[in-house]
Parts: sequence; structure tokens; C-alpha cells
Amino acid sequence: MSRTALIVGAGIGGLSAGIALRQSGWTVRIFERTTSPRELGFGLGLAPNAIAALAALGVADTVIARGFAPTRARFEIRRMDGRVLKRADVPDVSALGGRFVIALRPALHGALLETVGDSVATGHEATGFSASGDRVLLRFAEQAPAEGDLLIGADGMGSVIRRQLHPSEEPARSSGLVAVRGAVHGAQHHLDGLAAIYYLGAGVESMIVRASDTGIYWFVSLNRALVADGLRHPAAILAHISPRFDGTFRAITGATDDLRFDELFDRDPLPQWGAGPVTLLGDAAHPLLPHTGQGAAQAMVDAVTLGTRLREHPAIEPALRAYEQERRGKTATLLGQGRRTAAMMRTMNPVAIAARDTAIRLMPVAPIVRILMTINRRAGTRV
Repeated sequence: MSRTALIVGAGIGGLSAGIALRQSGWTVRIFERTTSPRELGFGLGLAPNAIAALAALGVADTVIARGFAPTRARFEIRRMDGRVLKRADVPDVSALGGRFVIALRPALHGALLETVGDSVATGHEATGFSASGDRVLLRFAEQAPAEGDLLIGADGMGSVIRRQLHPSEEPARSSGLVAVRGAVHGAQHHLDGLAAIYYLGAGVESMIVRASDTGIYWFVSLNRALVADGLRHPAAILAHISPRFDGTFRAITGATDDLRFDELFDRDPLPQWGAGPVTLLGDAAHPLLPHTGQGAAQAMVDAVTLGTRLREHPAIEPALRAYEQERRGKTATLLGQGRRTAAMMRTMNPVAIAARDTAIRLMPVAPIVRILMTINRRAGTRV
């Protein structure tokens, strides 16, 4: 007999969970509060663990074709004024641990949405749930409730499902950083043959990176103290900080119309994610700072792991608890890594900045890539 999974959220995590559970024989219903599931045109890095998860979901080839998969590529690390700290070729990462792809979010989200098909119901704002025995009832602001055997909260940082499961949890934790992000097409000539440029300054980091044949993704992350109180409009923040950057940064960001502002938050790890037939996934379970480069990847790894545990366990609750146990430690480790990296990047201490820049100049490229591959393998899943 087919069992029904209710999934709250049609982002990358929710759609991935829908595909993974459908592969495991479940009937899937995904509920999205917006009227049209859409990912803004910002970018992400898909490390080998993300590619492995995409392969398990059956969409790796599609995403790779829509993204930028460097084998050997030139990059530079610069100070904000353009002075180069390091110029190097990225080695073939497939020889060091697997494939790495840069993609715009719509490429990934679109591939998942195409695969999950008509399982998504839009305009459904979840307000809470109740569980009785082996059934769970999901309530909405306007529509009639939905009933199923399993509920997955994949509804992001402000998860309604997480709030009901953990009503006494502390508020989200500020990283002390704000970010402006953007994506632009047709400006790749400004990179002058480089695959990426990474900028560092006092309380500032930024990256500009190719994300498709024509697309570029970029972000700039700032110590909150560098932004006037109340200033939240991304164009105003960009206008404030751009004069400190070189001409390449100004040309690419100045050609960008699609901008987004974010204050960067995370949450402390939970001692347990779910209860009964209810669990969490992706940012609802473990919101990570973007400094890990693993937010989307970990949501997809969650989904594949959950699908595997549900195939292995005939009973739902033991399967959910096994999934949570497998994923909690790995995501908590990444959370700590993200916090340490964010602290280093937001520093305005001249001594710390000098030490950071010296370390960057002296460290060879291959060991950096190997370290990143090791982190990704440890954060991965069996697929």
C-alpha cells in the first residue's frame, strides 16, 4: 500500500525530498506558500557530495549541463583595490576527489521542479500540524488540512514546523555579517579569462565567479559595523562599498539588476530534529552560513539519506530517527566551520588581517583544494 509524505516547502530541500521519497515508493505532496515556486538567480557551488546527491536524484547531468564545471581554471585572490594576493590555476578537482560545478540557483531548482512534476501545490501557507497515532494532519491558513503518514518540514530558516517542534528554542543567531548578492548575464568578458576572483579586505569578502556559459554570480559580505543602521537596500549598500573595489568588481556589479540583501543568521544545533512521524530537512533542520558553501548540498544529502533510511526501515519513526542521527553530527560540524570562517572574514583587526593575507599568499593551491574535498567527503552521504 502506498504511503503519503507531506512536505512543507518547495525549495531545493523540499523538492529533493519529494524526488527521493517518490523513488522509495511514496506518494508525495509538496506544499509551497508562494503562488509560484521560484528561485532567484543567485549562485551556488556544487561540490562532489552535492553532485553525488544529484546523481542519486537523477538530475546531475541536467544541472551540470546548465552550470559551469571547471577542470583547470585560472583564479585570483585580490585585495579590494585590485592588488593580487595569489594568482593560480585550479587543478583538475576530479583527480582530487570529484567534480565541482558552479550553477545559478534557477538551473538547479528548475531541474528538481521538472523531475518532481505535478506534486507541488502552491499558495498553501502551513500554520501547524497535529499527529495522532501513525497519522499526521497538516493545517493551512486558508485551505483544508492535508493528511499523511509522514511530515517533513523543509520550510527554511523560519520553519513553522521547527517552531512547533521546538517552541522554546532561542531566536536565530546573527553572524555579525550582511550580504549583497547578484547574478548577471553577458558580463563575463570583464573577468578577462578568469573563472573566479575572490576579494578580501578589512571586514569585507567578495567573490565573482562564472556560473554558466553566459552567467556570473557574485556576492559581497560585510561586517555589520560597516553598514549604517537601517541601511538594507542592496543597491544603496553596493553604492556605499563599491568605490573601495577595483574596476572589475565595479563593472560586473554595476551591470547587475537582480540584487538581494540578507542579514546572515544561523541556529545552534538541535539535540533532536523531529518527533513521531515528523522531521526536518535542510535549512529548517540546520541553517548554515554561506561560508560553508554547503547549504544546498546538505539539503540534498539530507533528502537522499532520508529516502534511503525509509527504504531500509519498514516502520516510519525508526527510519526518521536513524536519518536524524546520521545527519545531525555532520551538519553540526559544518555549522561550526561556517562560524569560524565567518569570524575570520569579518575581522577588522589589522594583525589578524595581515596573518590571513600572508597565509593565503604562502599556501599552495593543491592542499587547499584537498582540504575542501576532505570536508565535502566527510559531509557527504552513502548513495
